[in-house]
Amino acid sequence: QVQLVESGGGLVQAGGSLTLSCTASGLTFRNYGLGWFRQPPGKEREFVASIGWSGARIYYEDSVKGRFTISRDNAKTTVYLQMNSLKPEDTAVYYCAADRYGRGRDAQECDYWGQGTQVTVSS
Repeated sequence: QVQLVESGGGLVQAGGSLTLSCTASGLTFRNYGLGWFRQPPGKEREFVASIGWSGARIYYEDSVKGRFTISRDNAKTTVYLQMNSLKPEDTAVYYCAADRYGRGRDAQECDYWGQGTQVTVSS
């Protein structure tokens, strides 16, 4: 069956960096757009970044532009989210999602989701 497994979360001080990874199995990875979403404490899930199935379309939520970088390695069936200059407001559970032949940007279009990884940024 399809699995998306996130890793790399943790506790970091403000201004620090983390790299999240999401490794997929059970699907033809190159056919999927991939997205990162997050759910801050007490808030709804929100879009963070996405990369299209061809790698050509990359989108970022405004608050993370210039700080976060999304990338994918089809050979390793893994999508990454490099997060720099982290702020306390980045604290959330981060989820990756796969969108068949899509952009990975729209949560309702995503076919598969990971279990999430906690990122906590202390001030």
